[in-house]
Amino acid sequence: MKSDKPIVYTCFCTDVIHDGHLNLINEAKKYGDVIVGVLCDSEMVKYNKFPLKSTKERVELVKSIPDIKEVVIQNKVMYDDIVKELRPDYIIHGDNWAEDSMKAIRKNILKVLDEYGGELIEVPYTFNPKVQKIDRQMREQLAMPELRRKRLRQLLDMVPVVKTIEVHSGLTGLIAEKTVIADDEHVDQFEAMWISSLCDSTEKGKPDIELVDMTSRFRTINDIMEVTTKPIIFDGDTGGIAEHFVYTVRSLERMGVSAVIIEDKIGLKKNSLFGTEVEQTQDDIEHFCEKIAAGKNAQLSDDFMIIARIESLILEQGMEDALKRAFAFRDAGADGIMIHSRRKEPDEILEFCDKFREKDSETPIVVVPSSFNTITEDELKEHGVNIVIYANQLLRAAFPAMQNAAKSILKHHRAHEIDEELLSIKDIITLIDEL
Repeated sequence: MKSDKPIVYTCFCTDVIHDGHLNLINEAKKYGDVIVGVLCDSEMVKYNKFPLKSTKERVELVKSIPDIKEVVIQNKVMYDDIVKELRPDYIIHGDNWAEDSMKAIRKNILKVLDEYGGELIEVPYTFNPKVQKIDRQMREQLAMPELRRKRLRQLLDMVPVVKTIEVHSGLTGLIAEKTVIADDEHVDQFEAMWISSLCDSTEKGKPDIELVDMTSRFRTINDIMEVTTKPIIFDGDTGGIAEHFVYTVRSLERMGVSAVIIEDKIGLKKNSLFGTEVEQTQDDIEHFCEKIAAGKNAQLSDDFMIIARIESLILEQGMEDALKRAFAFRDAGADGIMIHSRRKEPDEILEFCDKFREKDSETPIVVVPSSFNTITEDELKEHGVNIVIYANQLLRAAFPAMQNAAKSILKHHRAHEIDEELLSIKDIITLIDEL
């Protein structure tokens, strides 16, 4: 029998029910029948954090709360669709609207309710030591190596394109972790992090020729892992000789890194964007396949990924050579294929993706749109791309800003003139979490 009571709707984005959620439900019951939405996995990743439980598990978790009339899945972080479906008399939410993403959601709620006279009920957000401890424990679980390591594979099943940003320090890791944008329709953030050999070397003032050893590069990983939770893709350069590569794989896997990308070149490393301007030697297919197979045989879990990077287009060896290598590397055990180009237009990248997808619809494709940077993620997705890596933008943004500050201080013999272009110390401090 249909209830005559008003409908009260709220949406949960959580892996655990704590006092704050129960307080919200108890308040909602005062107004009518309570329907709770569970935000789906793909939207959880964009809005909040990676879910430790699946959508199905979180639905069952919410169903265990007494006195809830119905549990539904909310497929968008904005409320337009769910409100059109349910037409609740009230939406109830905590008053924690401080962040830009939350302000955008509140604006959206008010807009869709105003269309038919619904009302937003705001209740004081629950802050107590127990709730804070639960939130802290959830964040720590997300950072655990065995959970972080498998997250890239999970993301490939959850989101259309895994947006990945370069990080080279704990601070840039925090930027990748905490940067969220919001507008009237969307909330979004990066899903993964890329630890680039180029950026790691440059940040240390060293040339990008594999001069920085793995011990030093592992310290960079540790610095980033200590303050973040997102999955890491590691730039393994050529991987070195196969006997060394197997130890790299074991170390990365043990640390909780999700994937390593190795390129099919041998000899002294030269950055790919030099192309044929400098002498670069491409490995032969059989030898590189042996390295991939050795790495796959060395890993102990099914979570870790070895991704083969193909340099054929960079070295002007042609499309057929690139495709031949792609299928050979896949057959040798590679979990993904990265195709690279230094052209300003994405045409040859898209041609490769289309031809690869004609024969293989499953193996993930990775691209790095540094040169061909006008193409969008949606356009790349249409051609079968699964992971997009923004491979050096944070480092490139930082250098001119720091150099400009140094020049201003030298010119004016004081820091006053540059100060308005600098982030305040207070803002930097608030970026860093305290235990």
